[in-house]
Amino acid sequence: MASTASQLVVDDFIDRVMTDPRLNANPLVNEAQHRVAPPGFKYLVTEINGKEWDGFLDDFQVTLDKFAVATQEQAELKAIVNSTRPDIVVDTAAREAATS
Repeated sequence: MASTASQLVVDDFIDRVMTDPRLNANPLVNEAQHRVAPPGFKYLVTEINGKEWDGFLDDFQVTLDKFAVATQEQAELKAIVNSTRPDIVVDTAAREAATS
């Protein structure tokens, strides 16, 4: 039963991220969404900036709240997600310099 609940949370979160205009404004995210179907998108790491990360976290919070995830579990999940920040968030100036 727990894995089914987890799947629902992940699916809702990915659906939310896939339609978030804050994230879709990033050409790398937008391109990735056209290369990978939504179920596979959760395995794709895309470079985003700090504002996009904040949008990502907002989407995550909305999903956690929608499914009434308990406070302790929210804290644990947020710690896991935040541990990935250094691998995902890039400096916007550095990204622009690399693509020019």
